[in-house]
Amino acid sequence: MKKRLLLFLVLVLSIGTILSACSKDTATSDKGGKGGQPYEIKWYTIGTPQKDTDKVFAEVNKYLKKKINATVKMTQIDWGDWDQKMQVIINSGEPFDIAFTNGTKYVQNAQKGAFLPIDDMLNKEGKDLKQVINPSLLEGIKINGKIYGVPTNKEAARQTVYTFNKRLVDKYQFDITKVKTLEDLEPMLKVIKENEPTITPMATFKAYLPYDYIFNNEMPFGFPIEGDRDHVINFFENDLTMQTYKTMHNYYKAGYLKEDAATSKDSWPMDVENWFVRMGDSAPYADLLWSRSAKYDVVSVPAEEPTTFNDSVSGSIQAISATSKNPKKAMEFLNLLNTDPYLRNLVDKGIEGVHYEKNADGTIKDLPARVDKYNIPTYSLGNFYTLYLYENDPKDKWDKFKEFNDAAKPAPTLGFHFNSDPVRSEIASITNISKEFYPALATGSVDPEEYLPKYNKKLKEAGIDKVLKEIQKQYDEWKSKNK
Repeated sequence: MKKRLLLFLVLVLSIGTILSACSKDTATSDKGGKGGQPYEIKWYTIGTPQKDTDKVFAEVNKYLKKKINATVKMTQIDWGDWDQKMQVIINSGEPFDIAFTNGTKYVQNAQKGAFLPIDDMLNKEGKDLKQVINPSLLEGIKINGKIYGVPTNKEAARQTVYTFNKRLVDKYQFDITKVKTLEDLEPMLKVIKENEPTITPMATFKAYLPYDYIFNNEMPFGFPIEGDRDHVINFFENDLTMQTYKTMHNYYKAGYLKEDAATSKDSWPMDVENWFVRMGDSAPYADLLWSRSAKYDVVSVPAEEPTTFNDSVSGSIQAISATSKNPKKAMEFLNLLNTDPYLRNLVDKGIEGVHYEKNADGTIKDLPARVDKYNIPTYSLGNFYTLYLYENDPKDKWDKFKEFNDAAKPAPTLGFHFNSDPVRSEIASITNISKEFYPALATGSVDPEEYLPKYNKKLKEAGIDKVLKEIQKQYDEWKSKNK
């Protein structure tokens, strides 16, 4: 009898120990669950650090504690430092939860395992956001059939535009509707150069070329947007590229760009009115957004038709790190950020009454503190369609975004992601060569008739033909599976 009692007591104690251990494990694996301490989500994103970030996120965290028992520590990394610093963080294995990413960096880091596939979490913790995001965005960022981040629900297409300082357009009565090509800018640039000594006619930009790039516009691999869309080429051997770079070189010699255009680290922020024309990607009513941010008016004309590229669907993504200690909690936050209008506008616009004020009709206007102390890049944060409209925004703004997406044509490689492993050494050599030649050529700083042949000769020596062959092989295989 004593032996049985002793065994019973041992069994009870063992069960108690197991239950206690399970309880501890659950608390550890579900940090920030109901009850227990809030889990702090570590979030890296792009943009100039703002003075009022801590003030805004104190309010954000009050709300998040109530909603999901979590807090967020958002760290912004400035534009010019973003790529390098974020890659150092990823390569170091530092634990963090969420990072802004886009384009080639998204693909490369997903392929090497730096980001978690989130398909299962999208069906559970992220089920609300999955219902509101444009399906083409989710489909377009798949890599080997899996999704590695939450794309910003915004324009899915890209349209490159020439953007002008409207004050100078009006002052000299320029008809910018006639601008269809790079060459069409010349008469206006000449007037600005001769009459506006404090203005640089062209903010430093790399000349637009109509290709669907495999990596980016610095690397010599692309599919033509028009014509033969099924074969990759080295577009630096193309006559159009030579002509474009000749035009840029003529503009450089005429003094329309800064002398250090090829090496300058200046980002040409819009809030400094020292430029006449610049080039960038646009969306419906983007000029209103840019003008509001810059505090003076700008106006744009298209350089291309709207097209859905890999880098436009992947232009703004929040990825969950493979080093996250609580990826489900990170997904809960992203789910709320993309579906809860109060949270989305708080993170984006700041605190009502401090950074903006709301009008009787529900529209808003910025207060000085929004412009000076909390100016966050909207595109980098999340779903656009829950954002408050400004008082001068068109009422149909979000409808126009949907029309813009619907009207865009798909790029040749939409959904195709090249695996560079078979030609890794060649890609490394070509990357270094491109860094040497591309900035000077694309900004017109050197004569393309002299430097393009040198560039292409080095590309040949580095094995560009092998890379082109591998890209074509993988593309053909992908195309055959996706007919």
